[in-house]
Amino acid sequence: MEYGFYLPNSGPSVQPDALASIAQLGDRLGFYCMVMPDHVLQPNQVASPYPYSVTGDILEAGQSGDGEWPEQITTLAYLAGVTERIRMVTSVMIIPYRNPILTAKMLSTLDMLSKGRVILGAGVGWMEEEFELLNTEPFAERGAVTNEYLRAFIELWTKDDPEFSGKYVNFSNITFLPKPVQKPHPPIWIGGQSKPAIRRAARIGNCWHPVGAIPAAPLEPEELAENLVLLRDYAEKAGRDPSQIQVSVKAPLYDANDSSGPRRRFSGSPDEVRQDVQTYADVGVTHLIFDFRSSDPNQNKDRMAAFAEEVMGVT
Repeated sequence: MEYGFYLPNSGPSVQPDALASIAQLGDRLGFYCMVMPDHVLQPNQVASPYPYSVTGDILEAGQSGDGEWPEQITTLAYLAGVTERIRMVTSVMIIPYRNPILTAKMLSTLDMLSKGRVILGAGVGWMEEEFELLNTEPFAERGAVTNEYLRAFIELWTKDDPEFSGKYVNFSNITFLPKPVQKPHPPIWIGGQSKPAIRRAARIGNCWHPVGAIPAAPLEPEELAENLVLLRDYAEKAGRDPSQIQVSVKAPLYDANDSSGPRRRFSGSPDEVRQDVQTYADVGVTHLIFDFRSSDPNQNKDRMAAFAEEVMGVT
């Protein structure tokens, strides 16, 4: 099992020194990756239902409502310069938000400058208001846009003379450099729980990257196993080897000292957390991404260190 952690996206922990110290600690502790979310702006009023909240309210889900979202690629580029080994995941990048050729260029440049440490976590997005403000392709077409943009990325990253003709992307007779360090290209982790997301992972992705262990998306092992049957079926129909598609679950770690109510996955004693890790590994999960974030950077780091000692060190 490989382990990752969420990077802070609001509050004191996103200040440069605090953010760098969190990333550097993760690097020293041996975490596989750090993940950064993606919003360009937050409209003052959001009617779109948030998929990872029971009520559909993004604020009820504990997300910052103050618009304090550092830009994803810029932040990871900064952290690449202060770390050595840890991989950087856009988790997830909302693919329709940015020009595809420019995005492919930014990611390939970051992969080159970081010496091959970029992972593209890709999603279709959910906030229609943000799509409208960014003047993207139509919100209702975001799945098709994402599929086409991802295929354009791969064309640009892997071909000496890239060309592409689609509904949303067209290019030919161009030179695209630098190419990514990773070959054939940086891993693509496909986010989302829906059947279209699973199909996208099977056809394009190197990894399926859903959210689990939260009330709105518990993704218990039984449900996960059913989805993996679907993933394998889609992959075989696409002519791909299902064993080559990994599974990375974002599974927030709740306070191990919280004993109120029924125990939730990845909460409780270290032994209980380790047992949950093993249960998900047995189903086929290869990576677990945990949430240690706090408004206090020191508490964030204390949680990371405790997890590394009590769980990572003995699993």
